[in-house]
Amino acid sequence: MEKKIILEDGRQYTGYSFGADKDALLEIVFNTSMAGYQEIMSDPSYTDQAVVMTYPLIGNYGMADDDYETDNPTIGAFIVREYNDEPSNFRCAETLDSVMKRYGIPGVYGVDTRKLTRSIRDKGSRKVLITDVSTSLEEGLKIIKENSLPHDAVSRVSSKNIYESETKNARFHVVAIDCGMKKNIVRSLNKKDCRVTVVPWDTDAETIKALKPDGVFISNGPGDPEDVPETIRTVRDLIGKYPIFGICLGHQIISLAYGAKTYKLKFGHRGGNHPVKNVKTGKIEITSQNHSYAVDTESLENTPLSVTHINLLDGTVEGVECMRDHVFSVQYHPESAPGPQDSAYLFDKFIDIMRGEREHA
Repeated sequence: MEKKIILEDGRQYTGYSFGADKDALLEIVFNTSMAGYQEIMSDPSYTDQAVVMTYPLIGNYGMADDDYETDNPTIGAFIVREYNDEPSNFRCAETLDSVMKRYGIPGVYGVDTRKLTRSIRDKGSRKVLITDVSTSLEEGLKIIKENSLPHDAVSRVSSKNIYESETKNARFHVVAIDCGMKKNIVRSLNKKDCRVTVVPWDTDAETIKALKPDGVFISNGPGDPEDVPETIRTVRDLIGKYPIFGICLGHQIISLAYGAKTYKLKFGHRGGNHPVKNVKTGKIEITSQNHSYAVDTESLENTPLSVTHINLLDGTVEGVECMRDHVFSVQYHPESAPGPQDSAYLFDKFIDIMRGEREHA
């Protein structure tokens, strides 16, 4: 079945349907990862986004039960060059197509993804309509113009209740604020002997204090960080009281809590091969990234935060810290999934800070 992709600037592409056969108005972005489409498909940070995969073959190793980053994938859509519906992998439990059908996620294949990616790179991320091939350009542009993308993504993907993730011989207790958290973050903390209590995005500081954590973690998630003032307020109230570690959206929330500003990037950073420099050590890390927003460098000057990492592709802020308050954060994903493991040491840094706080208590 043929499908059409209409961009808000009037460009259109025709391909074939896989996954759920439905129309969708989304934001179009691209991801340069060469593997890990299951983790990308199930990452809550892609809520309301149509992801163009630059790697040309998707679906070839199927879907494995252990590789989901959430139980209920909310990605807007997948757009790929070639889709393979006959995967070959001993871990494969079902096809990407069947999973996308189950969760109502549309897909389009047979598209010139190189041309489409260049369009996003040159013109920026923008609204896109995935629709039936019979939809005229005029009809599609009218739908795009008259409808806005939602701004409540975090509230839709965050956990609704407080829950625990136990581990044997737990040495530390971490409260994780779930703004759309990937499972591998919890797994990474559990592997470091942390018992994790996950709380919803809008949990207040008093509730978190009552849980008596050794440290607080702020997760990744979708959308504009300024759309979650409740989380920003909670973090502001917790600063100086516990060690705090933030990843991706959590990094932006921490920066906003200190009075810095954020802005939207032209087309964001998404992939598993982004070079980041640690300005303290000079070491270059190859990182996994997925975000549309960045922290404004100049706005950090009037805060106690210092820049710890920078992106070598465009010079954007990739990490900040306040040593006085035992707070630090990074824009990228040290838990990866998919991606390299260069940045896994950041979890050890969090553990060391919590250990130090306990020893001096």
